[in-house]
Amino acid sequence: MGRLSRWWRGRKRAKELAHENGDYARRFEALGRRAPVESEIRARTIARCGVPANLSSRPHTLAIYHDHNWEGACLGPALADLGTVSVLDWFHPSDRGLSARQAREVRHRRIVEAVARIQAAHPIDAVFTYLSGEQVGPRTIEQLRSLRRPLVNLSLNDKESFVGHERDGVACGMRDIAPYFDLCWTSTSDAVPKYLVEGAMPLFLPEGGNPRVHRPLGIARDIDVAFVGQRYGERSAVVERLARAGIRIRTFGAGWDAGPISTEEMVRVWNRSRIVLGFSGVLNHRDTYCLKGRDFEVPMSGACYLTEHHAELATQYEIGREIMTYRSVENMEAIIRALLANPVRAEAIGHAGLARAVRQHTWQGRFRRVLRALGVTRDEEHRSDTDYLTGG
Repeated sequence: MGRLSRWWRGRKRAKELAHENGDYARRFEALGRRAPVESEIRARTIARCGVPANLSSRPHTLAIYHDHNWEGACLGPALADLGTVSVLDWFHPSDRGLSARQAREVRHRRIVEAVARIQAAHPIDAVFTYLSGEQVGPRTIEQLRSLRRPLVNLSLNDKESFVGHERDGVACGMRDIAPYFDLCWTSTSDAVPKYLVEGAMPLFLPEGGNPRVHRPLGIARDIDVAFVGQRYGERSAVVERLARAGIRIRTFGAGWDAGPISTEEMVRVWNRSRIVLGFSGVLNHRDTYCLKGRDFEVPMSGACYLTEHHAELATQYEIGREIMTYRSVENMEAIIRALLANPVRAEAIGHAGLARAVRQHTWQGRFRRVLRALGVTRDEEHRSDTDYLTGG
C-alpha cells in the first residue's frame, strides 16, 4: 500500500508540475525577455546598492545557510578562500515543533538580530543566502536588502520546487521571495524563465566541489563499484540487478544497509572505488534530469564517474573522456564490465575528470563569478580557480 501511495503521489505531482511548467512557458513567451548577462546584473545591483566603497578582491561576505550534511564543508570554506566570511545558521533546534508560520517569524527575528551584530563588528560587502520560501518570507529578505549590499541566493532544486508545496498561499520554493534578491543563482537551467516571469534576476550556474575536501587521497582502489546516496525510486532495483549479474557494488546512504556516512568517509569511498555510480533523475519524476553536486564532487576526487546521461552533462564535461554516461540499465552494465576489464582506461577517465573539475567546477570559482557579476570584486579573469587554492 505504501508503494502504491508513493506512485500515486508521484503521478499527481508530475501532473501538477507539467501544468506549472506549461503556464510559466506561456507567460515567459508573452514576456519576451531573455536571461540577463553579467554586465546587466552588475548595473542593476550598483543602481540599488551604489558603487562599493571598498572594491576589493577580498570581500567580507555574510553567508546564511544551515549545514544539513554538505554545506558546512563547501559553502563557507569556499567563500573564505575568496575573502572574509561570517556564517549565520538560520536553523535552531527550538524551531522543531513550531508551525511553518511561527518558524518563519522566529527565524526572521534571529536573522535580523544576528545580522545587526555582524554588521556592527565588521561591515558587510555582500550577502549570500541558501534559503527558500519554506524557511523565510519576503519580510526577511527585505530586511537584508536594507543593508544596501549585493544580495544573492542559491537554489538547487528548481526543477520541481521553484513553487513547491503551498501552505496558506505561501510557496515553499523560490517563487515568493525570488524578486527581492539582486541575483538568484539557480542550478536548474530551465528554471531561468520562471525567475524572469516573477520579476527576478536569474543566473544559471551549477553546483561545484571544494577541492580542499573532494580530492584524491592516493589510496588503493579495493571497491569495484560504489554508490553513495539515498535509497529511493529505481535505485534499489538497479543495484539488485547489478549484484545478480555478478558485479560487486557497495552502497552507502540513507536506506542502505551501510547507512549514511560523513563527508570525509564519502570521499574516502570514492577514492577506494574503481567506478563511482551516479543517478541523474529527479525524485518521483520519470525522464526528468538535472545536474547534481555529485557530478562535480566525484570527478574532483579523482574517481571514474559513471552516471545517467542527460544533455546538460555534455555542457560540463567531455563525455567518454572525462566522465562516462549510460542510457539504460543494460548500457550501464556493459560499460561497468568494460571499465573493470580495462582499469588503465578507468584511471585515465578519473584523471581527466579531475583536471576538468578542478579547473572549471570549484565552489570557489562559482562564488568568484557571482561576486564579480554583482560588482563586489574586481574583474580577475587572469586568475584561475586553482590560484585561490594555492595562494597564487
